[in-house]
Amino acid sequence: MHFAPVQLHIPDGFLSIPVAIVGWIVAVLMIGMALRQTNRQMGERKIPLMGVLAAFIFAAQAINFPVAAGTSGHLLGGALAAIVMGPWAATLIMTAVIAVQGLLFQDGGLVVMGWNILNMGVFTAFTGYAVYGLVTRIMGQNKGARLGGAFLGAWVSVVVGAIATAFELAISGTSPLYLALPAMAGVHALIGLGEGIITMGAVSFLLASRPEILQQAEVAPGRRGANLVVGGLLLTVLVAAFSPLASPSPDGLEKVAEKLGFLALGESPVYEILPDYTVPFIGNETLTTILAVIVGTILVFCLAWFLGRRWTKSQGAGD
Repeated sequence: MHFAPVQLHIPDGFLSIPVAIVGWIVAVLMIGMALRQTNRQMGERKIPLMGVLAAFIFAAQAINFPVAAGTSGHLLGGALAAIVMGPWAATLIMTAVIAVQGLLFQDGGLVVMGWNILNMGVFTAFTGYAVYGLVTRIMGQNKGARLGGAFLGAWVSVVVGAIATAFELAISGTSPLYLALPAMAGVHALIGLGEGIITMGAVSFLLASRPEILQQAEVAPGRRGANLVVGGLLLTVLVAAFSPLASPSPDGLEKVAEKLGFLALGESPVYEILPDYTVPFIGNETLTTILAVIVGTILVFCLAWFLGRRWTKSQGAGD
């Protein structure tokens, strides 16, 4: 059985065209601001870390974990990206992830991609970062405060993304808010626990191995920085190898859509390249899933790296 990690990935048909257009306008504005802010706040040496983190989040999203009552969830990663790189760089990281998912794997609609970027990228990045920052300001910069802030920030980010989706569904006339809001918030409050645990684990690993990364300073040049990129990509490939173990249970949005009766509104993609995270000419289900996810991680790494490097160079040339 193939999988399609679709937590909060809204398919075309769930939102009205006017709502989808608004989503695209706001998303483009936020991406433009993120490009400018990232250039001001982040040096060129840290750009490869954007690619590594984007690739890791993509691979981790491919592993759905069971939650409750036949529902599954997976890492969103916006809070983690923001804690490590800041919210503006996280916006670009999540844009790269969601764009590859939609364009290559038909995971999430193209018409509604603007809202997918906002819900899973912008909203999660900024809320997760804000909560993490608040906790560490109140409790200090000790390890316990950072881990607690990472967990709480990640949990809140998932719930905020779910609440935003509920409002978009309601405004589109897909499901009334009094039904969509408690359903989306309730199931994603459980999924957020998994997000919090994974984010806390990742932050704990960085604190133990590369604490300087969490200071949002320059990645050390030379061999050390290269080792970080190589090691990060190898870890990402290892994570991708576990993708066939993903839970086949429906994700939170799909479960709510089925429960509230609007699942049939979802439209089929207009084209297919690597549908449901498979390579069409490979019949072995385990192998085809692993290869598809590895292809995706490579493309996401390249896109995130390109976004950061291209903009930094173009801005530098204009200064």
